[in-house]
Amino acid sequence: MTIEIVTIFPEFFRGPFEHGILRRAQQAGLLELRVHDLRQFADDRHRTVDDRPFGGDEGMVLKPEPLFRAVEHLQGTAGPGRVILLSAQGRVFRQPVADRLAHEPRLILLCGRYEGVDERVADFLAVDEISIGDYVISGGELAAAVVTDAVARLLPGALGNEASAVRESFAAAGDSTRPGLLDCPHYTRPARFREMDVPEALLSGDHQRIAEWRRRMALRKTWKNRPDLLAGVSLDAKQQQWLAELEKEEVP
Repeated sequence: MTIEIVTIFPEFFRGPFEHGILRRAQQAGLLELRVHDLRQFADDRHRTVDDRPFGGDEGMVLKPEPLFRAVEHLQGTAGPGRVILLSAQGRVFRQPVADRLAHEPRLILLCGRYEGVDERVADFLAVDEISIGDYVISGGELAAAVVTDAVARLLPGALGNEASAVRESFAAAGDSTRPGLLDCPHYTRPARFREMDVPEALLSGDHQRIAEWRRRMALRKTWKNRPDLLAGVSLDAKQQQWLAELEKEEVP
């Protein structure tokens, strides 16, 4: 897979892309990352990529011309790729979106900046417009790094243990024990730390008991931290019973 990133701050990516899974995926030939300076596609001597918005609003807006030129150059030299604009106005980036993008051979990520990007980029150039959450950050660079990491770890061979991607939070659609729930809590040695003990079920050696504990704790974690996710989850009779018990525990 190839991911191309178009940005006015190409040096931003020198750190995030040189560590962990992203580094290993590149070394293994699973992922190729290319970062492009948007200013290279400006047509004036000042390499201008932004201008004031029509209508008199505050701030500056990225111009359409450099972005169109950048994408046309990349697609003309290396073939087509799915163009994605990182923007606060985009649809929220969730695990199913990452799953779909991981099947694309090539992505072109456009990093928004300032007050935004000329809407013609979203309407006529980008196929997708993605936001990483309902909050404001300074630009699309952080969002591009998040999307890249979330997609790269789904590439076959990137994690080493393919089951890890299935068991993680939000990625449980393929796990019948936790469909759509957050991951269960995890513990490691020592079994006792500062009078805090690892749950006895995990030390029992009883695989069935451990599996049931994990299912219950995944439900509890979701109910406690992300109750909104439960609206889209189909719970079996046992899980419904556990949920009812959890709700009773919180009643004063």
